[in-house]
Amino acid sequence: MCGIAGLVDFRSKTELKDIEAMTDILNHRGPDDSGYFFEKIGSSQIGLGHRRLSILDLSNHGHQPMSFSDLTVVYNGEVYNFKEIRSELEKYNYIFESHSDSEVILKAYHKWGIDAVHRFNGMFAIAILDSQKQTLTLIRDRSGVKPLYWYQKDGLFMFASELKSFHQHPDFVKALNHDGLALYLQYGYIPQPHTIFNNTHKLQAGHSLELNIRNSEP
Repeated sequence: MCGIAGLVDFRSKTELKDIEAMTDILNHRGPDDSGYFFEKIGSSQIGLGHRRLSILDLSNHGHQPMSFSDLTVVYNGEVYNFKEIRSELEKYNYIFESHSDSEVILKAYHKWGIDAVHRFNGMFAIAILDSQKQTLTLIRDRSGVKPLYWYQKDGLFMFASELKSFHQHPDFVKALNHDGLALYLQYGYIPQPHTIFNNTHKLQAGHSLELNIRNSEP
């Protein structure tokens, strides 16, 4: 189990400490390592964070956020058939520096784009930044084993493995979603894509979301 968090601030008001706080609140999901990515693309600030539980590759080569070409990934989960996908990519002259499935996901996306997900057999919540195309893509596994939430309001887009990450950003508006509350009282849980807060959603199982950083449209 790992934890991921990130944001696109179209107002450029976020600080590095904000993405660090959003990530570090997930320490219980990944106590072995942490990493942060924070830079400006156009007029927007981009932040990515990762808390790592080391399983497949215990070395620093599995550190995230992980970058290749114009892509940067943070990822939670496991792709069970990553060795087979890696072998296929090696036929296209991709070279691997780690024994992690994270690197395979990154380079598979580089080769096939969003269609790479059809090769993944596993459970996963993935966020991939394409700095050249200026897009941020969120992907959730077919059964929804790994959680992934997203929030958008007043020029701020955020995503995370848990809602508590959003509370660490000073501009998160903690407004109760009464429809979400009603669903909880009816079912004992809140079904996807709803959550307990307004402007906050759970990415549905088997779905992806692409955010256009140029115009803020998801």
